Amino acid sequence: MSTRRDFISMAGCAALTPLLRAETPQERGRKVIADTIHALGGDGFRQMTTRSESGRAYSFYREEINGLSIARYYTKYLPADEKGTLRQSQRQSFGKKEENWVLLTGKDSWDVTFRGARKLPEERMQQYRESTLRDIFYILRIRIDEPGLIFEIRARDVVENQSVEVVDVVDADNRKLTVFINANTHLPVKQTFQRWDANINDRRDEVTRFTKYREAGNGVMWPYDVQRERDKERLSQLYADKIVIGETLDPGMFELPPGMKIIEKKVRQLGPVPQSPGG
Repeated sequence: MSTRRDFISMAGCAALTPLLRAETPQERGRKVIADTIHALGGDGFRQMTTRSESGRAYSFYREEINGLSIARYYTKYLPADEKGTLRQSQRQSFGKKEENWVLLTGKDSWDVTFRGARKLPEERMQQYRESTLRDIFYILRIRIDEPGLIFEIRARDVVENQSVEVVDVVDADNRKLTVFINANTHLPVKQTFQRWDANINDRRDEVTRFTKYREAGNGVMWPYDVQRERDKERLSQLYADKIVIGETLDPGMFELPPGMKIIEKKVRQLGPVPQSPGG
């Protein structure tokens, strides 16, 4: 015979059932991403306007170093613009006196030396654009509220000797990124994606690893060591010794100097340039 206590117990369980419903993969993915944004600095990260990084840039060929330079990267985040335009400009300077630099505005790209400025090939600009749109730091800083952007938890795993949450990020144009987030610190450990390379008529596997996180200003945590590989071969590494968040940067840094000579000759082919996260 059912008692009043049994009835109350069953009623209580029924009331709790909706609360105990398992989270969907997308709900869980959004929760993991929210924790990541908080770990990166919360509002300090989301409202970041500029970032300056200085250190050493390495490039590799067949696992051997074939390039080393003092490097300074300056990034400025831009307000919302028309669809298809990157919301950041970046200047990548090389050498002690920053005598050589690459300018990437999202619309134009230039290779600048003492001889003048050469426009980079459209292929190089397109590769930079696609890599940036699939960069987890750029996604969390700029694209997080973009319509159609999905974060879906895939699994828990062990990567780089760390327990991680594996999250797939897919946008409305079906670009896909897989990011591995430390289950304890909630900071990105690694990201992977595939891109089509028309030169070889096949897909390439692009992998980026993020390590040595430190507070870089305004409560923002940023990786000081960023390593990239392509098809399981090391491509580049940016090892920063100083990062400044929110520094006031001269707007002229992101423009060609007045009177700069424009070189119309065929652009020289640049080797892999280490990219900082977020651009």
